[in-house]
Amino acid sequence: MSRACALSDLDDDKPFAVEVDDVAVVLVRRGDEVHALRDECSHASVALSEGELTRKGLECWLHGSCFDLRTGAPSAPPATEPVDVYAVTITGDDVLVDVTRAVNHPPN
Repeated sequence: MSRACALSDLDDDKPFAVEVDDVAVVLVRRGDEVHALRDECSHASVALSEGELTRKGLECWLHGSCFDLRTGAPSAPPATEPVDVYAVTITGDDVLVDVTRAVNHPPN
C-alpha cells in the first residue's frame, strides 16, 4: 500500500485525482468510506476524476457512463467493461491505496 493523500484532502462526493505508484487513481469519499478507482473511463479513456458523483456512482463527463464505486461495473452504455477498483486503508489521516492488483478482478 502506498500513501495517496491525506483524508482531510478529500471532500464528500467530490472526485479527487491522485497518482499512486505511477497509476492514475480517482478517490471518492462518501461519508466514512473512501473508494479508489482507476482514473480512466473504460469506454473513452478520459479521466473519471473530471466527472461527477450521482446516486448510481461516478459518471464520466464525456459520454455519461456511470461506474459503481465498489465494483467498477458500468451501469449503462456506452461503457461495457468495468474500471479497476483498488483496496483502500485509512491510517490516521493517511489514505493508503494498493494499486498492485484490482480487487474487482479475480487473481490470475
